Amino acid sequence: MQKTEKKTTGTSEFHAENFKRRTRYAMVFIVLAIIFCAVIVLNINTGNVNISIPRILRIIFLGEGNEMEYNIIWKIRLPRILMAAILGGALSLAGFLLQTFFENPIAGPFVLGISSGAKMMVALTMIYFIEQFHTVSSFTLIAAAFVGSLISIGFILLISRRIDHMATLLVGGIMIGYVCSAVTEFIITFAEDSDIVNLHSWSQGSFSGMTWSNVQITAVVIGISVILVFFLSKPIGAYQLGEAYAQSMGINIKFFRVALILLSSVLSATVTAFAGPISFVGIAVPFLTKQALNTAKPLVVIPATFLGGAVFCMICDLIARMAFAPTEMNISTITSVLGAPIVIFMMLRRKRVR
Repeated sequence: MQKTEKKTTGTSEFHAENFKRRTRYAMVFIVLAIIFCAVIVLNINTGNVNISIPRILRIIFLGEGNEMEYNIIWKIRLPRILMAAILGGALSLAGFLLQTFFENPIAGPFVLGISSGAKMMVALTMIYFIEQFHTVSSFTLIAAAFVGSLISIGFILLISRRIDHMATLLVGGIMIGYVCSAVTEFIITFAEDSDIVNLHSWSQGSFSGMTWSNVQITAVVIGISVILVFFLSKPIGAYQLGEAYAQSMGINIKFFRVALILLSSVLSATVTAFAGPISFVGIAVPFLTKQALNTAKPLVVIPATFLGGAVFCMICDLIARMAFAPTEMNISTITSVLGAPIVIFMMLRRKRVR
């Protein structure tokens, strides 16, 4: 009789705990979705030309309104907002994958120099193609950024073979980033073409000048990458419990690691190709997401991280546009101001735990 009561009590506690977890997950997603919708409205509504919310809704859903307002919403603000959301989500997800690979929450595309490597290759490619063909396609830029990302990651992996301490490895990544940034600045400084000189603003990070063509290409590349990341959710969950456990579950560790590197490179490369390097998003957002969800379960963290990154970058873009309007700030300036304190808090917290 007592055994039956204990079983019943244990089952009820398990169901209660499971219900609490699911409720927490649902609340986090609901809050993120509400903020996401609110920030979209704010971004469309706010600018040098103020458009009321009822008129915004009529223009978007009914196609009514004057030509100037219609063009502002459909040709300028909506593509920019969607690109900020898609690229922000991609950058956050890239950070999550790199943190899984290196087993360190401080790892991210910007800190490890991956974004800087991508930026260097994009700058070189743009200069070559503009001089030779006077134009460069979006896929060419993504491919160049991907190659730059892989070069940076290759150096980091070479360093990791000789260095066991993660802090030293991160310093090595930062040094690689500085070298790549220095090469990029050198290229931009001595460029003559006006289009190439304008690379300077891109090299600081910006969502301005986005088009629907950019949105379509980005949505396809990042959409496929996100789906592939979802397929890796179970292996990621096993890998988080240790390499030996993952191998016991039948996971091919070499293939898994290559998949993590390739997917994180594609995601961060796409961001850099269109918006330039953006700092701290890949570290801060995954950390905040895990804290809000109180779990590291990939099947939950992956979509929440993507949505959180979208919200974070959209808010940062709004601040960049409006803080000192009509002057627009670089997006990396805002992400650094908001993201750096979170990273510092993470480092201090880890020290206290130890």
